[in-house]
Amino acid sequence: MKFKALQENLRKVLRQRIQRRELTGLKLAHQTGFQQAHISNFLNRKRALSLEGMDRVLQVQHLSVLDLLDAAEINQRATSLPPSEGDFENVVVVEGRVAAAQRTVTRGKVLGILKFKKSFLRRLRPSVAAAARKEWQRFVLVKADARQGMSMYPRLLPGSMLLLDRHYNTLRPYRRNEQNMYAVRKDSGIVVRYVELAGRSLVLRPHNPAYPVEILPIAAGHTAGDYLVGRVCQVSIET
Repeated sequence: MKFKALQENLRKVLRQRIQRRELTGLKLAHQTGFQQAHISNFLNRKRALSLEGMDRVLQVQHLSVLDLLDAAEINQRATSLPPSEGDFENVVVVEGRVAAAQRTVTRGKVLGILKFKKSFLRRLRPSVAAAARKEWQRFVLVKADARQGMSMYPRLLPGSMLLLDRHYNTLRPYRRNEQNMYAVRKDSGIVVRYVELAGRSLVLRPHNPAYPVEILPIAAGHTAGDYLVGRVCQVSIET
């Protein structure tokens, strides 16, 4: 990948953080020591950053060059995953915050690997809200913590392993008359809930009535699909 493409991907990441109100151009200028106009010109494609300047932005935003690589590039060059064997596909186990935010999971974020039948994964139907989501690594696994497990009990238990299809981020029912269970981006991580749209808010419903219904407002410039990390398409429980 060329340096120019890396800079463009960095712009995309920074703009996404600004849209989510996690960052402002002024804050980034303070963090890096650049003039605000310098940052604005970079974000608006009026100028490029030097190699040193790009390193400074990556450092203060806790990013690495691997976070800027396209999925195809990583598949060609990285060795983050052992090769799949025969009829099986390697699926990575990650933290919820990684599943919610990282388009491609880098080696340092992998907590483990489980194998799934390729034929099973191919049968799962995607439902992508925007073309950009197709660039995301499709399947990841997360482990339900105590609260996640009990809020969706008995469909989940604490410690359940959840297979997420990150190419399913619409509210379209997967099966007729059956509610989809989603991992939803919330704060710095995820929650697992049934989801409904009410105006400009998402209604997050637990399965366990002992837990409250939550309302998650959709920020300006965003859609419901930006908050839906993926559909829970399989649950496994250790016994």
